Amino acid sequence: MIPEHAYLKRRPRSARPDGADAGQKLWSLLRRRQLDGLQFRRHKPLGTYTVDFYCAAARLVVEVDAGQRFLTDALSSGQRRDAALRRVGLEVLRFDNLEVLKETDAVLERIRSVAQRRIAPDSARPGRP
Repeated sequence: MIPEHAYLKRRPRSARPDGADAGQKLWSLLRRRQLDGLQFRRHKPLGTYTVDFYCAAARLVVEVDAGQRFLTDALSSGQRRDAALRRVGLEVLRFDNLEVLKETDAVLERIRSVAQRRIAPDSARPGRP
């Protein structure tokens, strides 16, 4: 279990940029269990971070970047963030805005593939329905 910080719970809605078209588009395709029945949360606080999308069943984080991930400071910050999330057993997928907007099917297939891979071992454990 990852502890949530109270100040992060209040922050996400007010921190959402109005022009996040790629994030909006991806959310419209992930919400309401549209992708293989997987439940995703948007702007989910995890530890000291707030992630764009989170699927608890697959312990999967999906981030949409506006291209800033290629800048040196953002790259090292993103790497530290990803490493911290991986240390607690989460997998992090990162896509840039153009990928989400122009290669939507490929992005969804990558998310689906990783989620299925991460969930499949759990369902194979003895005692699981």
